[in-house]
Amino acid sequence: VQLQASGGGSVQAGGSLRLSCAAASRRTISNNGMAWFRQAPGKEREFVAGINWNGGTTNYADSVKGRFTISRDRTKNLVYLQMNSLRPEDTAVYLCAASRSASFGSDRWAYNYWGQGTQVTVSS
Repeated sequence: VQLQASGGGSVQAGGSLRLSCAAASRRTISNNGMAWFRQAPGKEREFVAGINWNGGTTNYADSVKGRFTISRDRTKNLVYLQMNSLRPEDTAVYLCAASRSASFGSDRWAYNYWGQGTQVTVSS
């Protein structure tokens, strides 16, 4: 499954962005556990948020809890990441990932499919 992330951009601290993740071609991700990761220059790729196949279970990194919300629309085959109260330390390339299973985890090795990433830059 090829994934495509979009919605990144440049915002000032305190601003908001909404990222979207879609499956390329006609493949479906509606039954996959999904997650967003991010990677800043010189840093390890880190888990941001995950959601299970039906949206009933979500989890977040401590650094984004209360500010970011992951959701999905299975009818549209899309996964979202709403990011509010953005901080300069949120600056990174954000990547969406799909698990082969219906659940998700925080370990990057649990994901078989990755998008190309979208850049988020937050200025102070």
